[in-house]
Amino acid sequence: QLQLVESGGGLVQPGGSLRLSCAASGFSVDDYSVGWFRQAPGKEREGVTCINSRGKGGVTNYLESVKGRFTISRDNVKNTVYLQMDSLKPEDTAVYYCGASPNGFHCHGMEYWGKGTLVTVSS
Repeated sequence: QLQLVESGGGLVQPGGSLRLSCAASGFSVDDYSVGWFRQAPGKEREGVTCINSRGKGGVTNYLESVKGRFTISRDNVKNTVYLQMDSLKPEDTAVYYCGASPNGFHCHGMEYWGKGTLVTVSS
């Protein structure tokens, strides 16, 4: 059974860092496109970053507002995808979700989702 489990959220001060983890089971993160998404209170879910499958080059892309601050990476031994978040801002506060798709190429229309982890950036 395919499963995604996020962890690593919490409360952090502005300017701080967090690393989120998305542990996958039932499939290899090398073979799927995997993305991080977030939903802030009262707002729609938005895509933050995506990494496509290793076979399609492992290309990454980022939401403009997080470029230079967030980094997505993949560990195929641990079968986990990470989101390193630096220089956090209050507007980054949201529930963060990871999603996966066997299309391997993009992160639109993800088929599988985790339950999310809350990130709160506040002093």
